[in-house]
Amino acid sequence: METTKRTITGGIYLVIDPAKGEEIVMPVLQQAIAGGVEVIQIWNHWLPGQLKRPLIEKIGACAQGHDIPVLINEDWRLLQNTRLDGVHFDNEPDLAVIRKELARPFIAGITCGNDLQKVRWAIDNGLDYISFCSMFPSGSAGSCELVAVSTVQEARLLTSMPIFLAGGITPHNLSALAATHMDGVAVIGGIMKAADPQQSTQAYKQALQQLKQL
Repeated sequence: METTKRTITGGIYLVIDPAKGEEIVMPVLQQAIAGGVEVIQIWNHWLPGQLKRPLIEKIGACAQGHDIPVLINEDWRLLQNTRLDGVHFDNEPDLAVIRKELARPFIAGITCGNDLQKVRWAIDNGLDYISFCSMFPSGSAGSCELVAVSTVQEARLLTSMPIFLAGGITPHNLSALAATHMDGVAVIGGIMKAADPQQSTQAYKQALQQLKQL
């Protein structure tokens, strides 16, 4: 179990679908790491009866060798006695209770939409980053609403914490989000379903770097 807290500053944030199974997840993860992914989140999407902790430990061991933080989506209790670095919330939790129960440093982030109240909540509760979903129509984004560029711009005026954008983003349409001044991009299918996950990760990184140079 980690006793120190890693930091998140931006970059390519890979969301892994654990329901795909270890045989698919681990090779994709290894290729994404080789491509330069900076953050990993394990989506709260498991098969019935699937053993969670063994896969979490394998993902954590692979990522920590490269000092990449690994977060779990929603199920914060899995931070107990695992390699996980933190948790990504879909909705505002009772952070005081969670922090008391875990009694160790952990990274916390939350998905935001067009309601800036959620952004203010994240600021007030000392979260480490926020992620906006969905910037473009996306099957992976599920029930996420479409977020206006102006919403992200307003959020940037409110906070200096890292801002990630998610939902239908590709290396080719990323330039349309230049005005948001975001710090990173969260990706599921663009890497998980890619024929070459390493090359896809590199393409996202290159597009993001070019955007930051504008």
